[in-house]
Amino acid sequence: MADLEYGVSEGVGTILLNRPERKNAFTLQMVDQWAQAIREARADPDVRVLVVTGAGDAFCSGVDLDDFTGERKTVLQNKTVLTERVHQVALALEDMDKPVLASVNGVAVGAGMDMALMCDIRLISESARFSEGYVRVGLVPGDGGCYFLPRLVGTAKALELLWTGDFVDSATAVELGIASYRYPDAELPERTAEFARKLAAGPPVAVRAIKRALYQSARCDLRTSLDLISSHQAIVQSTEDSAEALSAFREKRRPGFQGR
Repeated sequence: MADLEYGVSEGVGTILLNRPERKNAFTLQMVDQWAQAIREARADPDVRVLVVTGAGDAFCSGVDLDDFTGERKTVLQNKTVLTERVHQVALALEDMDKPVLASVNGVAVGAGMDMALMCDIRLISESARFSEGYVRVGLVPGDGGCYFLPRLVGTAKALELLWTGDFVDSATAVELGIASYRYPDAELPERTAEFARKLAAGPPVAVRAIKRALYQSARCDLRTSLDLISSHQAIVQSTEDSAEALSAFREKRRPGFQGR
C-alpha cells in the first residue's frame, strides 16, 4: 500500500496518511503527493469537500527525521527543502477554495499539528493530542505554526504553546478553538464522513465563494470586503443552483445542486 492514498467518494476527496508504523510521519515524497492531491481535488468538479486523516492511531507525528536528516546540507539547501517541498502543502491549500477538514485521530505533533491547523475545520478523537514540539529539538515551527496557531488561539496562548512544546489534550483543544468537534475514537471516521457529506450537499459555487470571501476579508478593510461580497452575490444569484435552492425552499423539498 502507498504511504499516501487519495480517493474520491460521494463528493468527498480523502487524503490518507498511511504510515501507521511511523505514526504517519511524512517523507518528502509524501509531501509532493499530498500537494498534488490537493491540486487535483481543487480542479475536480466531483470533489466538493476534502478530508485529511491518518491511518492507525495517529494523525501525523511530523516529518520523518530519517528522510530529512541524511547528509549534511548547506544553509540554502535546508531552506529550499522547506520552501520548495514541505511548504507546497500550505500553498496548495491557500489556493483551495473548497472546504478542507482535518480528521485528527491521534497525535498531531510539530509539522503534523501545523498540517492540521492549515485545514479549515478540525474534527478530533478523544485520544487526539496536539503539540508544536519543534522547540523540544531546538527548532522553530517550520510549517506555518507561527501563522496559523495565533489566528485560532490568540497571540499569548500561541506563544506559550510554541515556546513550551506542551501537549494539548482533546478537550482543551476544543476549549481553545483548535478543534471544532470531539468524538469517541470509534465514532470519528463516520462523524467526519457525515459532516463532509453535509457540506458536499450544499451549493458548490456558493460554498466556494463563502470560503474565498472569508479568508480575503481577513486581509482587507470593510469597504473592500463589502464590495467583494457584492460581486460574489451577483455571480451566485445568476447560477442554476441558486434558482434550484429557491425552488426547493418554496416546494419544501431537498435541493439537488449541480455546481453551475
